Amino acid sequence: QVQLVESGGGLVQAGGSLRLSCVASGLPFSRSPMGWFRQVPGKERESVAVINWSGDNTDYVNSVKGRFTISRDNTKNTVYLEMSSLKPEDTAVYYCAAGRDYYTISTLFHGGVDYWGKGTLVTVSS
Repeated sequence: QVQLVESGGGLVQAGGSLRLSCVASGLPFSRSPMGWFRQVPGKERESVAVINWSGDNTDYVNSVKGRFTISRDNTKNTVYLEMSSLKPEDTAVYYCAAGRDYYTISTLFHGGVDYWGKGTLVTVSS
């Protein structure tokens, strides 16, 4: 059974930083593309950042480029999202996501997700 467990969300002031973590189990993590998505109530879930199996290829939604960094540690089955210069519009539930090991990060980025975490809430106050 695949499990993705997020942590690290919370309340932060605008301009602050947070690091999200996602620990994965039950899947071939070191071969799987991973990503972070977010959703605001009443809006569609959007992709935020994705990373390939080895960590040397990433992609981001334009609104977070230069502020967020996705990384992974395959020895710990963990993917991270380092968020800085946070803005109130970054407020959302953030979900960890995984794709099949043969997916490209483009496939994952455009919604080709096979597994979801339950999400962690990030609230940025102005």
